[in-house]
Amino acid sequence: MMFYSKFRFHVLATASCLGLVFWASFVAKGQITPQQLGGGTLNTITTAVPFLMISPDARSGAMGDVGVAISPDANSMFWNAAKLSFVGNNSGIAMNYTPWLRNLVPDVSMAYVSGYKRLDDLQTVGVSMRYFSLGDINFTDINGASLGTFNPNEFAIDGCYSRKLSDEFSVGVGLRYVYSNLAAGFDPNNQFKAGTAVAGDLSFYYNRPRRMFGKEGNVAAGLVISNMGNKMAYSESGQTSFIPANMRLGTTITTVIDRYNKVSFSLDLNKLLVPTNPVYQRDSLNRIRLDENGSPIIERGSDPNQKSVIEGMLGSFNDAPDGFKEELREINPSIGVEYLYNQVFALRGGYMYEHPTKGGRQYFTAGMGLQYNVFNLNFSYLLPVGQLQTNPLANTLRFSLMFDLGALGKSSGSEDAISVTE
Repeated sequence: MMFYSKFRFHVLATASCLGLVFWASFVAKGQITPQQLGGGTLNTITTAVPFLMISPDARSGAMGDVGVAISPDANSMFWNAAKLSFVGNNSGIAMNYTPWLRNLVPDVSMAYVSGYKRLDDLQTVGVSMRYFSLGDINFTDINGASLGTFNPNEFAIDGCYSRKLSDEFSVGVGLRYVYSNLAAGFDPNNQFKAGTAVAGDLSFYYNRPRRMFGKEGNVAAGLVISNMGNKMAYSESGQTSFIPANMRLGTTITTVIDRYNKVSFSLDLNKLLVPTNPVYQRDSLNRIRLDENGSPIIERGSDPNQKSVIEGMLGSFNDAPDGFKEELREINPSIGVEYLYNQVFALRGGYMYEHPTKGGRQYFTAGMGLQYNVFNLNFSYLLPVGQLQTNPLANTLRFSLMFDLGALGKSSGSEDAISVTE
């Protein structure tokens, strides 16, 4: 039997995309105490293709990964497709690049390209593609002998449609094809295949000018349910994994200080809509107990493998083994601030928090943006905090280049004048 280090690496790399593996390894080694876990038990939620949850653009990446209700730009399709109905230009494109997990490996990265086109004052369409490369991986057999090198990769292709239902409210729908090739074409025994999935998004956006703190301003809110799709399989064995169905709820408040200065404050709440793992019975050696059929014995919770996609999504609000307290721990808040000077220069900052029992990602972010005519350049930097002295997300950089094409009149554009893309 062959042992594929690629699959061992993929568990490490993809889970580390969500900041879980390093945290779990520190817990296993006793370097993280139960007190540092907030009095709870480590019970992270894992899915296939977690790269779908990585923030691709430098603007949101600099604001603690908020994006549901910030003003629309060419990257809005990832965060909230409904915002595209309020975009201030006829068309636009964005190119984004993120070196990923550089504290662990040198060649993992994600690229994201998106664009939109307004059909009229009410309707906008968009397309995007993201590509996640896990770098070159050396396969070995059970004796450690090299079997060669392979470059696992994953990508998603999206299309969306956004429509205004009123001057202040819009709705968006999206369709996504996901492809994940971890070992297909390399495995000499053909045990594995590429995983595929088709998923949809449903999004809403509210945008209303309003005086704030005695100044002109704007209030926006958004709700997005994304990645609603089939389970993914990497072999013919019948074992499948949920893709990261997700719900985001967010709001942004913008105030115009004077002719040249504007500032916005944003808050996003994020929750995965996939089942929580149960707590299994264990023996004195901390091994999971098995029943007469060889299946793990569940102490609390329910078996996620027995749930359909719809059951998993609906049940994700009340399936945590430790009840309501654990459900609250599965909600990840992000906050962000953006300062804009003269529609040319932007400074941004933010913070994202995940409970220690759910992965322990906690980080500050910062960045800046610069616009010159239709050209827009953004940059962000991630600084992790928390219990881990060595964090795989440390020093993450994101770069975004955007072009706004064909400016519209005020009657057709967004009323939220905060984005440096306007």
